[in-house]
Amino acid sequence: MGGRQSSASSKDEGPKGPLLPRRRQRLSAGDDALLSGRDPRSLLKRGLRHVSVSLVTKGMTDAPDFLWGLSEVQKLNLSHNQLAVLSPEVGRLTRLVVLNLSGNRLRALPGEVGLLQSLRVLFVNMNRLAEMPAELGLCRSLQVLSLSHNCLSQLPASLADLHRLRKLNLSNNRFAHIPVCVFSLKELDFLHVGSNRLENIAESIQCLASLQIFIAENNNIHAFPRALCSVASLELLNLNNNDIQTLPHELHLLCRLGRIAWNPMDKGLHISRNPLSKPLPELVEGGLDVLVSYLKEKKHS
Repeated sequence: MGGRQSSASSKDEGPKGPLLPRRRQRLSAGDDALLSGRDPRSLLKRGLRHVSVSLVTKGMTDAPDFLWGLSEVQKLNLSHNQLAVLSPEVGRLTRLVVLNLSGNRLRALPGEVGLLQSLRVLFVNMNRLAEMPAELGLCRSLQVLSLSHNCLSQLPASLADLHRLRKLNLSNNRFAHIPVCVFSLKELDFLHVGSNRLENIAESIQCLASLQIFIAENNNIHAFPRALCSVASLELLNLNNNDIQTLPHELHLLCRLGRIAWNPMDKGLHISRNPLSKPLPELVEGGLDVLVSYLKEKKHS
């Protein structure tokens, strides 16, 4: 699986000699287990919290069929292979808590993912997804969903039912606007929509009252989303590299931002690489307190 076999031509065989030995096909860890007569369950690793199987970077173009019979698996890592299709049989793994499919060639997920009622974490980043199945909305235990680096431009409305979702990564896709279903995810504390095609942020963003980290860098956002000033829980707001020229007077309401941030990992307001009108660039250099004071004075002047 994933390797090529060399073929022997007829001239490699003498009148009495055998064919030259063929090079052994590269095998995944799972195939090795089967061919050596070992029970595939020998691949299971029983940790303190979860029973897991990891078949990372095995060059697989298809997941081995025996996986779907390992009903006790709670964490399955198939990342960084060459999977183009995920078998509907994945729906048999009803105890799955974590499923990692990142770094493959998937264009879609089967609707049977909706059978994974215990799933809390799903990574499908770095694939070729153009759509998500509506059945994913049935995974009501889901808390972390990463769909970054795909070809998505919309999400099914059913994802509004993921009421426990806390972290959502939609970065590096083709979204022209934040999908409406996202604004129903009241428990979200992390939302990444950077490197898309956004030109504005809908006022419905204020519905995400638990949001602590919001990243919308590298888009074409023309105005600072005033509704964001109602999300008082924000601790990191990244609007770097957009088309923002002015800042709202209500910026002082985001009291948990604390400062102007320059390091991508720091909490605070990230507003660099925007065509801010004067004197805002100089005020940003002076820090958040200076900037907020100016905006307050301008409001009352």
